[in-house]
Amino acid sequence: MPLNCPSGSLGASLGLDMLRARSRRSRFGALIALLAMATSPARADNKYLEVPSEAEAVASPAYRYANMTDEQALSEAARRGIQFTRATPPARGVRVPVRLAAPLHGVTIHSTLPEEERSDTPFEIMDVRLALALDDFCAILETHDIVEVIHFTIYRPPQVLPSNPSAPQTRHPGGLAIDVGAMKKRDGQWLAVGPHWPTAIGAKTCGPHGRRLFLPRGRELMSIVCEAADARIFTYMLSPHFDGAHSDHLHLEIKPLVKWFLVN
Repeated sequence: MPLNCPSGSLGASLGLDMLRARSRRSRFGALIALLAMATSPARADNKYLEVPSEAEAVASPAYRYANMTDEQALSEAARRGIQFTRATPPARGVRVPVRLAAPLHGVTIHSTLPEEERSDTPFEIMDVRLALALDDFCAILETHDIVEVIHFTIYRPPQVLPSNPSAPQTRHPGGLAIDVGAMKKRDGQWLAVGPHWPTAIGAKTCGPHGRRLFLPRGRELMSIVCEAADARIFTYMLSPHFDGAHSDHLHLEIKPLVKWFLVN
């Protein structure tokens, strides 16, 4: 189904009702399979795990952002002019919970919720460190004429209560990961992961012998992922090549203390 309609008819062309249902399932815990990701992305037998030298790893944006102190992260966001509001009440498990208050490099990032519900939902909250990574990512999206990103979720409370609930968390419970479902180009065309990136579990995404998608929108989505991977913006980038739970979105994450990368 073509996805080049104007934003007002997105529900018909992109299946926005389906995206909203997907987001609701995330909220209420249907995506139990994601819990397995607590260890699986970094397992040693994953052939797409990249372990660079320590110097290269710690110099990467992903490592630097994930390991910044609160003061360093807030100072860097201010230096870049990233506009955000502090989340109130704070989201448990998120070190510096914020909501984006303006586009990044001309790219608006929001959930599938109606606009009037976004200002107070917890699912728009992110850690300021993820905002830094998304600022880099949106600089890449700008070169592809992307002006809007729809995500299924960023922050969501842990489905299993951690041993220390008040301690900073990782992944979605820490506001350090985003599940991107679709991107809108300036001309109104949509790049949607589910329709345009057919699942092929175990396929290689980037580099020599990487999978080639035949349709232009799928190729552009994959190109965006690989450009971000080359820049080491995220620790983990999981796609429809990773497993069935990621057949309709891109999981982009930064994780503290991790010195390896996975694009799968």
